Amino acid sequence: MFNKEKLFSLQQDPNLFLPATDEEKEYMVQMRESSTFFKDGVKRLMKNNVAVVSIIVIIVITLSAIIVPMFWPYSYDRMLGVAPGKQVDNSYNNLRPFEYGATEQAKMDAGEKVFPHIFGTDAQGRDYFIRVVYGTRISLAVGFFASLIVLIIGMLVGSISGYLGGKVDLIIMRIVDIIYSLPDMLMVILLASVMRVALTPIIEGTVLAKIGANIISLFIVFGVLYWVSMSRLIRGQILSLKEQEYVLASRAAGAKGGWIIRKHLLPNCISVIIISTALQIPSAIFTESYLSFLGLGVNAPMPSLGSLASDALNGINSYAYRLVIPAIIISLIVLSLNLFGDGLRDAFDPKLRR
Repeated sequence: MFNKEKLFSLQQDPNLFLPATDEEKEYMVQMRESSTFFKDGVKRLMKNNVAVVSIIVIIVITLSAIIVPMFWPYSYDRMLGVAPGKQVDNSYNNLRPFEYGATEQAKMDAGEKVFPHIFGTDAQGRDYFIRVVYGTRISLAVGFFASLIVLIIGMLVGSISGYLGGKVDLIIMRIVDIIYSLPDMLMVILLASVMRVALTPIIEGTVLAKIGANIISLFIVFGVLYWVSMSRLIRGQILSLKEQEYVLASRAAGAKGGWIIRKHLLPNCISVIIISTALQIPSAIFTESYLSFLGLGVNAPMPSLGSLASDALNGINSYAYRLVIPAIIISLIVLSLNLFGDGLRDAFDPKLRR
C-alpha cells in the first residue's frame, strides 16, 4: 500500500505492520497433513491409470491361481478316463472346450448335472483349465521367488562394491565379468541338470520333496547366475550418489556405511531396483518355460505354463488353442509387470518428485 497523501515520502505506512487477523491467517496458511515417502508414492501411483490397470490384472491372475483350485471339481493330475477297477475310457482324451466324455454324456442324458470342461482335456484326459490355473500358480511362484533371490543378492553385492570401492570393488567386478562371460543358456541347462541329480537324494523324505528338485535347482541357478545385472546397475548408481553432499554430511556426522547405504543410497536407487525386479520376474518365467520345454522344469505331472506350451506342440495342428491359452497368459503377466514397473518408477523415484 502506498500513502497517497505522501506519495514521494520515504516513510513506511504503519498500517502494513499491523498483526494479521485470524481470518487472514486461515486464508494465507494452508495446512498440509503429515505424510511419508511411501504414502506420497502410493498417491502418485494411483493417479497412473495404466499402472493401476496392470496391478489389477496381476492381482486377478494371482488370486485366480490361488482360489480357483479350492472349489474346482477336477484336479490337475486326475485322468478322468481312468477309474479303479474299470477299463480305461479313452473318450475323455483330447476333448474340445465344453465337450464331455461318454460317461458324463450318459449322466447328462439321465438328467444329472456335470461340471463342464471349459478348455477341454489334454491327451491323457486331464481337465485342461485346472492345469492352466496350476501352471499359472507355479510360473508366478517361480518368477517372484527367483526375482526376490536375485534382488537380495544383487542389491547386497552391488551396494557393497559401489560404496567401498577400491580393491573390494575390483575383485567383485572381476567375478561379475567372469559370470558374464559364461554362456547363459548352456550354464543354466548344465547347472539345472547337475543340481537336479545332486538334490534328489538330499531332499528325499523332507518337506522340500513336495517342491521338487527341479524347482529348487532353478532357484539356485538364479542365485548363482542372474544377480550380476542387478549388482552392476546398483553399483553404478551408488558410485555416482556416494559423492553427493548429503553422503559427505552423514560421514561427517559419524554415520556408518551400512546406515548410509540403507537410508541414503538405496532409496535413491529405487527406480533402478524396481525396474530391474519387475523385468526379472518375466525373465524368470521365460527361463522356467524353456527349461520345462527341455524337461528340466517342474516335476511331472505338476504343470507350468512352459510345460503346457511344450506339451501343446505335439498336437498344434489339431488343438492349437492349447498353445494359445498359456501363451496369452504369459503375455498378460509380462506386459502387466512391465507397465506396473514403469508406474512404480515414476511414483517412487525421488528424482521425479515435485
